[in-house]
Amino acid sequence: MAYRLQIGSKKIFEDLIALGMTSRKSNTLKLLIIPKKHFNHFVRGYFDGDGNVYIHKRKDRKGKLSLLAGFTCGSEVFLEKVFSELKKTANIKKGSLYCKNNTYYCLYFSTNDSVSLYNFMYNQCGDLFLLRKKERFEKYLKNR
Repeated sequence: MAYRLQIGSKKIFEDLIALGMTSRKSNTLKLLIIPKKHFNHFVRGYFDGDGNVYIHKRKDRKGKLSLLAGFTCGSEVFLEKVFSELKKTANIKKGSLYCKNNTYYCLYFSTNDSVSLYNFMYNQCGDLFLLRKKERFEKYLKNR
């Protein structure tokens, strides 16, 4: 679902630009400076909005379950920055960043790094998360 905000007042438009709002933000989005102690909360919020997690049976490993988690975004630079920070703070080793349909970018992690992402995002988070996504991780962890 996408939303559009149309501003008819030049003054309001200029004020919003001065406050940091940009047009077509999906293509120009940049990672803000986020204190390390809050980065896992930022990642969890971003994941709840633009992340996804899949459990699937691997054909090449006799039906063994695999976990795939990742993010989507209109900005490759934004995902590169998120990935770089996750490598530093979340014990994530590798990821796959690619363009899909020439319209948006995907950053995905294999099973071990997806588990690291889970541990990082849900550490000391209380009840501030989207339940269905957290439950999908936990279903994998319970059945692996």
